[in-house]
Amino acid sequence: MNTQVFTNDEIDVAMELVDQALNDQNQKDYQIYTYKENKKLIGYYCVGPTPLTMGTYDLYWIVVEPNSHKRGIGKMLLKHAEDTVKSQGGRLIIVETSSQPKYKNTRKFYQGNKYEELARIKDYYQIGDDLVIYGKYV
Repeated sequence: MNTQVFTNDEIDVAMELVDQALNDQNQKDYQIYTYKENKKLIGYYCVGPTPLTMGTYDLYWIVVEPNSHKRGIGKMLLKHAEDTVKSQGGRLIIVETSSQPKYKNTRKFYQGNKYEELARIKDYYQIGDDLVIYGKYV
């Protein structure tokens, strides 16, 4: 998917998780949900339980094709992820993102969906690029 936001390295990591989730039926770390229109992939998310926790899940990726933004698809995917986590006994969803300006809309998206900034680690990814951690109790 051409998000126009992620770097090639980020895309490689996302694809590794997708490949593992879809090709290893025994793994329980990652769950993928896709949203398609007319057989075309429009968006997806990847969520999974956080190791060594009870009821905490990580939302690893949520992606919507840029030409489908502002249609509520991201919100629908996020709600689906929250419902999935709840149905599995989850209570908290954690999301990590970057402080870079190109992720401003991503941060606004989470805030607009009642995710709270729980932590910020300065210069985490590189100097001037903080790790921003959001969370929501479901």
